[in-house]
Amino acid sequence: MKKLFTILLTACALSMSMPAMAQKFVLVDMEYILKNIPAYERANEQLNQVSRKWQAEVEALSTEAQNLYKAYQSEAVFLSTEQKKEKEGAIVAKEKEAAELKKKYFGPEGELFKKRESLMAPINDEIYTAVKEICEAKGYSLVLDRASDAGIIFASPKIDISSEVLQKLGYGY
Repeated sequence: MKKLFTILLTACALSMSMPAMAQKFVLVDMEYILKNIPAYERANEQLNQVSRKWQAEVEALSTEAQNLYKAYQSEAVFLSTEQKKEKEGAIVAKEKEAAELKKKYFGPEGELFKKRESLMAPINDEIYTAVKEICEAKGYSLVLDRASDAGIIFASPKIDISSEVLQKLGYGY
């Protein structure tokens, strides 16, 4: 009985592992691919320029709020209660304006996020299409990104198709 159970368990394990052995796995290095696509570098530079411009706008409003606060502190002893409230309100309004502008530009669904999406989506779509075509032509079942934190400890360079993807995109060497 014990021998029969062992044989059945072994047969079951082998039958489950057979389909896995037939599958082909490959890797791509998205960092490497993106670094070799000029459009990606141009998009990044454009994003950096826009980000610096918007950051300067936010900082200008924050500086205005700080200057209003410093002026308020130096004048506070000479102001009436009503004037103090008015100045405090102006300071709070300026700080709120700076915070709202920062959120508008740099928030989770802000202008920078939208700009990045609009610039990167065509590049990502092009890469995806190239990878998909290679996989369909060569029968690959799974593609992992070597550059991501997917927990890949070691992978043979033989299964890395990053250069092939770049060639398919017209940037190959």
